[in-house]
Amino acid sequence: MRSSDPILNRLAIDPAVANDLRTRLRQDPQGGAKATARQFEGMLMHVMLKSMRDASPQGSLLDNEQSRFFTAIGDQQLAQNLAAQAPLGFANSIERQLQRQLAGNAAASAGLPDAASPPAARLATTRVGAERPVGRSSAGTPIGATAPAASASTRDFADQVRPYAVDAAALTGVPADFLVAHAALESGWGKHEIRNTDGTRTFNLFGIKAGRKWSGPTVEASTTEFVNGQAQSVRAKFRVYASYAEAFEDYGRLLSSNPRFAGVIGQQDGAQFARALQQAGYATDPLYAEKLTRVIGATAPRPTLAAT
Repeated sequence: MRSSDPILNRLAIDPAVANDLRTRLRQDPQGGAKATARQFEGMLMHVMLKSMRDASPQGSLLDNEQSRFFTAIGDQQLAQNLAAQAPLGFANSIERQLQRQLAGNAAASAGLPDAASPPAARLATTRVGAERPVGRSSAGTPIGATAPAASASTRDFADQVRPYAVDAAALTGVPADFLVAHAALESGWGKHEIRNTDGTRTFNLFGIKAGRKWSGPTVEASTTEFVNGQAQSVRAKFRVYASYAEAFEDYGRLLSSNPRFAGVIGQQDGAQFARALQQAGYATDPLYAEKLTRVIGATAPRPTLAAT
């Protein structure tokens, strides 16, 4: 019986398996976690087989360095096949732990407050500009059913920019809270906004690049692009605004006037809005939609108690 996963059908000694598992985890976190857990269970079985070999009597006529080498390779392959055909049950537990870890990493990368990642890593990977070619993207499934609790600092940021988001919402037909969340994701809740070389503010909350049609001021900064699933650091020019109001106005105009974002306009569901942005090529980060969906949940307005 062979596994339906091609990675698990590879030879145990194939040196490319580990790299392929890393790629799978980036592109398909759920499937990658399952394959990694199954591979790890195979390693556990191999340890068991090795212990059995070590406990067996040695010293036969066929016992030599070469025979032990090929026996070890055979045991590795046997352990991998057993993990696929008659699993011990460890893989399910390992998979659940990996899923929780991936969900936590995605939340940190999404720019949620007090994340352990360095400031540069909290910025959403890849930026959009009217002239930027569409990068590799893949919509995914939101991680977790609940959004992280918003802190005082995140609420302050949301309250500060929401009036400008309301104006942009009129241009896009998208709820203002979704636009607030998008600004929060791209700017790390306003804490990691792109800065001019002299440290002054650019008010560029959405990481919008300066395309050939942009005639306003610009600043060059580092960003991360995903090419064929691999993260690459690049330098690019970004737009500079005079205020948050100007930034939201330009953002709303970009989405509403560019046919590329036709699927974004009028979206009333947060997850659909996030997926539509990713599918339109706003960012090449494979987890972009998941990150934005979580931030949308975090920026939802707090319920108010009715006066009694």
